[in-house]
Amino acid sequence: MVRVALALLLMSIAPGAFASAQVSVPAGQLRPFWIESRSESGGRVVTERIPVKAFRADVRAVTNAEFAAFLRKHPRWQKARVSPLFADESYLSQFNAEVLKAGARPDAPVSFVPWFAAKAFCESRGQRLPTTHEWEYMAAASEDRPDASGDPRFLARILEWYSQPRSGEWLGAAPGRKNFYGIADLHGWIWEWVDDFNSNFVTGESREDSSFDRNMFCGAGGLSGGDKENYAAFMRFAFRSSLNGRSAIWNLGFRCVEELKP
Repeated sequence: MVRVALALLLMSIAPGAFASAQVSVPAGQLRPFWIESRSESGGRVVTERIPVKAFRADVRAVTNAEFAAFLRKHPRWQKARVSPLFADESYLSQFNAEVLKAGARPDAPVSFVPWFAAKAFCESRGQRLPTTHEWEYMAAASEDRPDASGDPRFLARILEWYSQPRSGEWLGAAPGRKNFYGIADLHGWIWEWVDDFNSNFVTGESREDSSFDRNMFCGAGGLSGGDKENYAAFMRFAFRSSLNGRSAIWNLGFRCVEELKP
């Protein structure tokens, strides 16, 4: 009975009814935690910065209801039709066909979605997935500071979430905790896809990994990192390096961004 009610509720939701609002994220600079500050002649300490252009970002992650509307409009991404080249066997485990299973909430972040499907969803809106630099730039903001990557309390709160034992389950609606830019739940609810997630693959073979990878994951390299306290960021990069484009995981979702139009 509950399952039928959820199905009727989902079918009654007009496409776009749960469309996420967006906010503008101003241009700025990302402080790369993997690059150590260097001293120049005269004792001046230089910290590397990566410029990030202004963009617009979804306030919250894409929901089950939004993705169900996408499936109806783009049937090639439905469970029964999607190519195994683009999704593993866990794809949309919270759905029966295009209807949510009992206990799965329409307003919860969609998960069990591989990179290929997340990318297609954003492109269907004329948008895209954020780059790693854009995501880390947004995620460095606390509620009251645009860059809290050096705030021990902020970092400890993120690590507390990472350390909580959780297993496969239906996600509830995200709590809606917004950061300085008005973007909700970048930490504390799900991991999120980025467009270039595979830009820092780690092979475990020191002769193959780039210096960028070694600086993040090698023990000796980690000691030379620019921000040794930002262990949460190291964990995110390690998690991304464990994924492939077909990975569909119970707590991995996504949000979309787009260029800032003049």
